[in-house]
Amino acid sequence: MSLNALLMCREPQSVRVLAAAMKELEIEQEVCGSVPQALELLAQRYYSALVVDFDLPTASQLVRLARMAPAQRRPVVFAMIGARTDVGGTFQSGANFVLYKPLVVSQVLRSLRAGRGFMRPDRRRTSRHKIETLVYLRFGDLCAVPAIVLNLSERGLAVQAAEPLPAGRVPLRFILPGSAHLIEGEGEVIWSDEDGRAGILFNELAESSTKELQAWLAKRTAKKSVARVSARSHRSRLPVSTA
Repeated sequence: MSLNALLMCREPQSVRVLAAAMKELEIEQEVCGSVPQALELLAQRYYSALVVDFDLPTASQLVRLARMAPAQRRPVVFAMIGARTDVGGTFQSGANFVLYKPLVVSQVLRSLRAGRGFMRPDRRRTSRHKIETLVYLRFGDLCAVPAIVLNLSERGLAVQAAEPLPAGRVPLRFILPGSAHLIEGEGEVIWSDEDGRAGILFNELAESSTKELQAWLAKRTAKKSVARVSARSHRSRLPVSTA
């Protein structure tokens, strides 16, 4: 089972240095250039490590969301920083190691070796992970706020955001986990806490979105029922001890 890393960086030279170091340590890598793209990738699959260029806008938000994932899906975070970047702020965001720019292969290798013992391997070939998805929320004139969907039902969803969410009505859109179906509509934040968790009640969904959501939920329910029947059948076949 191999280690893998997601690199969020737009600097070609930095990407080349990171790729050379990871190749030497046999760590697979995937490169993206924006926070939205990185969030989608992190929601869809597991990465042993996350390397983030903190000179990119909202990089700290990406790291905070990545660190909020369940322990078994939490990557080791390497923060790339420049001379003017606040080191303390990167660690407060959730970074585990710091890489100073301009990157040098020997420096990157030292940091990767130090963090390698904390990395979990990519188990895609041996087991399936629960697929998660992101919801994008728009509050007033602000940019869309991404949040991880924790729970989903016909009435609404529970989410984990990087910051506490304000109460009130909010436009939303997200992809149903394990599908290509886009759900769009409006919800209302009915509760939230200081850790960024919140509950959103659907106020209005597009007609097509309602149908897709109902079909997705029915399919999930059917799969769970089959799994329970199979488990009961297996237990009934187990030999009974007469000792």
